Amino acid sequence: MSEASGPVLLDPQDEPIIDTFDLVFLLSAGVIAVLYLFRDTLFGPKKAPPVNQPVHQPRVAPKKDKDFIKKMRNTDKNVVLFYGSQTGTAEDYASRLAKEGLQRFGLKTMTVDVEDCDMTLLDKFPEDCLAFFLMATYGEGEPTDDAVEFWELINSDNPEFSEGMPIEEKPLSKLRYVVFALGNKTYEHFNAVGRLVDSKLTEFGATRIGERGEGDDDGSLEEDFLGWKEEMWKVACDAMDIDPNEAQTQTGAHVAVYKITELENYEVDSDSVFYGELSENALKVGTRVTYDAKNPYPSPITASRELFSSTDRNCVHMELDIAGSGLYYQSGDHVAVWPMNPEQEVYRLLKVLGLWEKKDTIIKVESTDPTASKKYPFPVPTTYATIFRNYLDIHAPASRQFIATLANYAPTEEGKSRLTTLGQDKEAYKVEVADAHLTLGEVLELISSSSNGKLIESIPLDLIIETLPRLQCRYYSISSTSKVTPTSIHITASVLRYQPSKSPEKTVYGLATNYIHQVHRKLNNIAHPDTSPYYLYSGPRDKYYDESTNAVKFAIHVRNTNFKLPKNLKVPVVMVGPGTGVAPFRGFVIERARYKSEGDEVGDTVLFFGCRKRNEDFLYANEFGELFTTLGESGKLFTAFSREQDQKVYVQHRLLENQQYIWELIYTRGGYFYVCGDAKNMARDVNNVLSQIAQACGGMDENSAIAYVKDLRSRGRYQEDVWS
Repeated sequence: MSEASGPVLLDPQDEPIIDTFDLVFLLSAGVIAVLYLFRDTLFGPKKAPPVNQPVHQPRVAPKKDKDFIKKMRNTDKNVVLFYGSQTGTAEDYASRLAKEGLQRFGLKTMTVDVEDCDMTLLDKFPEDCLAFFLMATYGEGEPTDDAVEFWELINSDNPEFSEGMPIEEKPLSKLRYVVFALGNKTYEHFNAVGRLVDSKLTEFGATRIGERGEGDDDGSLEEDFLGWKEEMWKVACDAMDIDPNEAQTQTGAHVAVYKITELENYEVDSDSVFYGELSENALKVGTRVTYDAKNPYPSPITASRELFSSTDRNCVHMELDIAGSGLYYQSGDHVAVWPMNPEQEVYRLLKVLGLWEKKDTIIKVESTDPTASKKYPFPVPTTYATIFRNYLDIHAPASRQFIATLANYAPTEEGKSRLTTLGQDKEAYKVEVADAHLTLGEVLELISSSSNGKLIESIPLDLIIETLPRLQCRYYSISSTSKVTPTSIHITASVLRYQPSKSPEKTVYGLATNYIHQVHRKLNNIAHPDTSPYYLYSGPRDKYYDESTNAVKFAIHVRNTNFKLPKNLKVPVVMVGPGTGVAPFRGFVIERARYKSEGDEVGDTVLFFGCRKRNEDFLYANEFGELFTTLGESGKLFTAFSREQDQKVYVQHRLLENQQYIWELIYTRGGYFYVCGDAKNMARDVNNVLSQIAQACGGMDENSAIAYVKDLRSRGRYQEDVWS
């Protein structure tokens, strides 16, 4: 009916009439409603269940109170350490600073994830208090997952805090803050998040205390942190009107951050004990749940094969089934594999700490701080063995600061002296621990052996739990495309193992890739060497292995990325991916070849691939041959085999050899440029080569060429998926 047609008038004979049946029905409904509303008054309350009969009620997670100002006031805190963390490092540093501030200087500290706070309340931050921001940068200058909301707040056109004061009136003028940024110098946007948080807070009127700390994850992060915090504490103490010299004399014995309680078997339901699961959802049976980073999916491995033909190196191709999981991916996304620590390291640590006999004892670990943002450091109740196998990263080298702390628990004066030296002498630590990749278990084992085999049982377990980082997933570029295999994710993993230059007698094994390699051997009935790390691939409660079918599962989740093909198929793409950097480009090429085979017009698809020798490590050689045949004239594969001639040849050289063609695709035809692989050398060199091409083929001077390449990045036409 159009608006102009006017209302519809009812004829008197069409007017509705309530008949007898309708009246009876309405009265009955009214009586029933009254009886229901006053049921307790009329009939008495429900009968209570017998005392010994449990009342089963659905568990509803309480809504998290994000008012950190109220929390500060109620618990009398004067220092808040906010963190934004992707892998747990920023969280770990926040906890360390909080404890140090409490024990050394008497500060009343609390740590909180920015995700758990209403950051619009920063304008109400007490002016006699101090805020710390420990912010990690993820990917290409992006915030960590937990810091996205805070990032969007401070980067919005008109950031609005709780009291509504305009930005030009400096709403954060009462806020005093300290900032430490975490990142990796091999990435172009080094520490972008920490730096921007710093500049925005200042822009909004806040006052930074001391210098901004900057940590580089490419080898020196721990030293960067240790070097920064000593000077920072001096300035922070001054701001809080504390005499650091007087405060330090008050430092007492170890203060437990976590309370550890051993439980008898009858005290806990065996089905509620965590043996490596990451959330309660993983313990539920027959309940459909969402799979994500907090609840990874146990994915069946449907295929596994070796890609290298050399005898001293390995690269594994695996295919993971995600059918029915609810997981979805696109070409260029990442898949996270959740590893576990090798059994050799688990056993070593349990034994040297005197916990071997109690390894299967069920324990509960909970924070002693009522203001802690996380009551439990990992899922509990659990066991000693599970903590070391699944929840703590005991595989990484022990930190220098932790070694210095452990000197207080050495069983002999000789052991104490050795640990003190390693904890204080940077060079000694670098050579003997960091470069040799000595784990905590190995360090303690050395001290024990030099102390006539005395175990170091006096080390509080809560200190180890507090200090060691949590075991994190490892991300791999997906080497398949959902356009062709929507229910299967492929990964391409080069197995990491090497001999340290200063300790050639030792072999260092990458945690996740050797876990993947052991499972590959199991699936293909290949004997596992006794000298290699052994992993409990059967998983929690043996749910990840079926002996009857020799089937193994991995705990995985998918992380979406911005590393994507252009939506327009006709746009040319140039891909540079030596070694396993070719992984996402396998998916890209498969996808474009599929469109081509279906009759779509596909732009030039160009891949630059490099490896050592074509007969040893040319990944997917036969497959790429078929795919580029399908692409026809629009597909081109350029290879660089670095060790097949006297002078090494890399992908950068092949780019320069074809610079006119590359320039035509990128500049003239608006193509996209992609790089995947090593960030430190290859990616940086490729970036420089593209600038050289812009100068040689585009007639630009050096500054203009650099600006042009940066512009490509800003418009999403130069994309990187790199690692250090």
